Amino acid sequence: MDSSQDVVLLLWAQPALAGLGLYRDYDCFYASVFEKHDPSLKSKPLAVRQKSIIATCNYVARARGVKKLSLLHDARKVCPDLVVFDGEDLTLFRKESKALYAVLASVSWNSKVERLGLDEVFLDVTDIVDYNISCLNRDNLANSFFHLSRQNPQHGFACDLTSFSGFVVGLPIEEALSHALSSPDFSPNPSSVPPYNLAPLRLLLGSHLAAYLRQQLEYECGFTSACGIATNKLLSKVAGTKHKPRNQTTVDVWSEEAAVDFMDSHTLRQIPAIGSRLANALYTLVHPRTKNPGSPALSSNYGKSLAVSDVRGLPGISPSLLEKTLAGPGAERGIGERVWGLLHGVDNTPVKDGGSLSTQISIEDSYRQLCGMKRIYEQLHKLSTSLIRRMRADLLQTGGDGVNTSSATNPDQRPRWVARPKTLRLSLKNMTPGESIGEAYRHRVSRSQPVPSFLFNLDESPQMLASRLVEEALKSLLRKFGVAETEWQLILLNVCVTNMVATAGEARGVAGSSRDIVHMFQQQDEVLRPFKLIEMGGDDNGASCGENSGCEFAASEEEMDLWESATGSDSDEDSLKTICPLCGRRFLSFAMTAHLRYHDMGEPEDPRYIAQ
Repeated sequence: MDSSQDVVLLLWAQPALAGLGLYRDYDCFYASVFEKHDPSLKSKPLAVRQKSIIATCNYVARARGVKKLSLLHDARKVCPDLVVFDGEDLTLFRKESKALYAVLASVSWNSKVERLGLDEVFLDVTDIVDYNISCLNRDNLANSFFHLSRQNPQHGFACDLTSFSGFVVGLPIEEALSHALSSPDFSPNPSSVPPYNLAPLRLLLGSHLAAYLRQQLEYECGFTSACGIATNKLLSKVAGTKHKPRNQTTVDVWSEEAAVDFMDSHTLRQIPAIGSRLANALYTLVHPRTKNPGSPALSSNYGKSLAVSDVRGLPGISPSLLEKTLAGPGAERGIGERVWGLLHGVDNTPVKDGGSLSTQISIEDSYRQLCGMKRIYEQLHKLSTSLIRRMRADLLQTGGDGVNTSSATNPDQRPRWVARPKTLRLSLKNMTPGESIGEAYRHRVSRSQPVPSFLFNLDESPQMLASRLVEEALKSLLRKFGVAETEWQLILLNVCVTNMVATAGEARGVAGSSRDIVHMFQQQDEVLRPFKLIEMGGDDNGASCGENSGCEFAASEEEMDLWESATGSDSDEDSLKTICPLCGRRFLSFAMTAHLRYHDMGEPEDPRYIAQ
């Protein structure tokens, strides 16, 4: 089946769909978490801060002039009665995000539910929609029934398929409906599907599924959301920003010409993955006499004023010209083709399977100068507490703190670890005499050891376990750096658990012994990884080493993903990044070292890793 006709639903803060895609974004997710626990806050201006910066705020605060990423001091000036909550600890947000994700994942048939941070999700619902197309009664579309299960014909919801649900962009709604309802019937047998364009009909049904999912999130979890429905992830994400909050938009563009017309109506900075630096480079390409702006503010303004059509209409524009203009040290390979596709509404990246485990869990914080062993131990305890809470939120089959669960009458109801990390790693950056902050940021060193078994004890609180972790493990790792107590001037601390190994199922005995042998061999590399010999020489000199050693700082797949590193979206999660101590700009953690090198060289940094 043609993947270009797939339906993708992109839900802010929830999963998105490939093919027929849904993009879901929870409305002001971080602020909404506090509003859920105290409904009286919904009518008040509310902000969530990290250190002295407003990470995000609700719509009431935005109407009063409060802006994301502004200084707390400035926000209080424009809104003196602003209610501010600390957002340093993400445990509560992760718990709520996990519950929301579970609602969406329970509806998916293909497990293609991809999370973007905590407040956005892509869903690929093509298979569900195609099944329902095969069940349509075209003589009574106003009283249609959308099936959510192949086995249970009563599991689903009623809907009126004589109209789209929510807003429609691209084609006029009358024309969109005409195209959708003129699609011929097709057999439930995939091998007999005729070669006609199913996208209009898929988008029609996808809009009703999106509306149902938004209602379920609000009813079951108490969160409103916005949604974009389109035939690929790019279009669905652009659509998801159209009618916020608490609404949805379908992009009914199922031909190349219609997709181009839709993209032409946007500015460069409205396109995901085109940040201010890329927009600035494209502006200079279109207006070569314009002096290259040095400040991020000017660069951002140029991107906001330049339309996609201005770039596409440039004489001689081509993927090779874009490659020549945008390529450089550290640039994405094939960036010309990638940007060319974005300008034309083309995005072939699939929605990822949401069932895979995290490769690692880490908690870190940065400091101007952290000196004195007492203060260092206090910060290690704080980071360890957050790490343990994060482990319980992400790796337990049932969430929560898991404190004192031994009183459960039924042992089968206790939370169960779905995976256990094997390696504990402590990473830091320490300033030496005569060294600048910029120089120190380049020298990240790590030490590691096996994860203590007591870390998986659910009968003790995270605070108690954190105290043990500091005393019995982290203090020992700290001594391995060979730095005298009086020489510590830390600017960064990171506590991490990695080398995840999936645990066996609960079933034992006969059922457990008859597992599929093919599956066993497929899993053997993951299971045997902790027992393989690895190079450990890096721990002696602090240099980076291999994937399985304890001294590397490897970026996770989530950190490297282009959607997360270079998006121009309004996602709250994008604001929770590392801040450069020299210029104050936000970067993904793994890109900070390279960025500081550009401060010394006086060169423009790679735009992909700036957290726009």
